[in-house]
Amino acid sequence: MNDVTDRPDIEIDARGLNCPLPILRTKKALNTMKSGQLLRVLATDPGSVRDFQAFCKQTGNGLVYAEEGNGEFQFLLRKK
Repeated sequence: MNDVTDRPDIEIDARGLNCPLPILRTKKALNTMKSGQLLRVLATDPGSVRDFQAFCKQTGNGLVYAEEGNGEFQFLLRKK
């Protein structure tokens, strides 16, 4: 876990879901959020690492961090 200031406003549990579902759920959640808010996504799909990197690059949302542990991935995004 990162700094306490990285507490998410919303968290999505996309564990067990494969592409494109984690990204689709992320996009839906981001549409409800205000600029600057944080979204944490939990995933198990190994392809989600490159998916979230590409998604953030394409949409302009910030990828604050991406971590992997025990076959699970955590992504923290900042809404643009």
